[in-house]
Amino acid sequence: MAEDLLIVKNLKKYYPITGGVFGKEVGVVKAVDDVSFTVKRGETFGLVGESGCGKSTTGRSLLRLIEPTSGEVVFDGTDIIGLQGEALRKMRRNMQIVFQDPFASLNPRHNIEKILEEPLRVHGIGSPAERKERVRELLEVVGLSSYHATRYPHQFSGGQRQRIGIARALMLNPKLIVADEPVSALDVSIQSQVLNLMQDLQRDLGLTYLFIAHDLSVVRHISDRVGVMYLGRLVELSRSEELYRQPLHPYTRALLSAVPSPDPDAVRERIILQGDVPSPSNPPTGCTFHTRCPHVTDECRQVRPDFRDVGGGHFVACHLYNA
Repeated sequence: MAEDLLIVKNLKKYYPITGGVFGKEVGVVKAVDDVSFTVKRGETFGLVGESGCGKSTTGRSLLRLIEPTSGEVVFDGTDIIGLQGEALRKMRRNMQIVFQDPFASLNPRHNIEKILEEPLRVHGIGSPAERKERVRELLEVVGLSSYHATRYPHQFSGGQRQRIGIARALMLNPKLIVADEPVSALDVSIQSQVLNLMQDLQRDLGLTYLFIAHDLSVVRHISDRVGVMYLGRLVELSRSEELYRQPLHPYTRALLSAVPSPDPDAVRERIILQGDVPSPSNPPTGCTFHTRCPHVTDECRQVRPDFRDVGGGHFVACHLYNA
């Protein structure tokens, strides 16, 4: 079994809700609520769910771009929650992110060479000539040409900008890359090119990915294991092929039923969830999915189900599988 590169235990991120004249805290938004999982070296761990379920907040909390409320994040043997100052800055060399929006994540006032050199300048790596050479090398690696270094972001298409974002994440030779919905803003024809590039880079450079997405067909293509989130909590986690072959949680089944099939003759039951996603500031008691679940019982309404292994590394938080 591969060694764990990232271990996340009981991660929480709560945002305070304030009100009144003096801004007193009157409640909290539970964006991430007691999430635990591991990511092994060299694998791609997919994190999926509807918009607003806490996927991106989880990814950014792991990198300390957002400060977690509580929990443990152990990266390569070091608990990064307790790191500060220079120690945290050094750790960040090994943890990088590819942002969702390639139009907003690149500074329009800087050319590509300056954008890609920035991580090297921040960490004091290399001479000016060595940095320029590294920029041209990485542009070639991600499928662009070295002469693109003098151009500005507005001169590139969305797919090319995301390749530049990937190149920026690779500048410091990281061990882990958090890919925050890296293809959701791209045309479908471009998505496959970017996904294939990421897989090639993973194979050639020994990268580990935390791949965040809401499109389950994209996650199936790239992920080794998949975790499904709902309202700030993990409800199911399994190897990718097993999750798609035999989903256990009713929420996972509903998500998978909405994935288009390439076979026009395939017959698939479409599961329509009733009601809206509850507010994370006032989540339901017991199982948070019980307000929309077709199999709800009194136990579901009152008791929060444990997130437990039901065999073969397949975890699920559902009272149907507690026996």
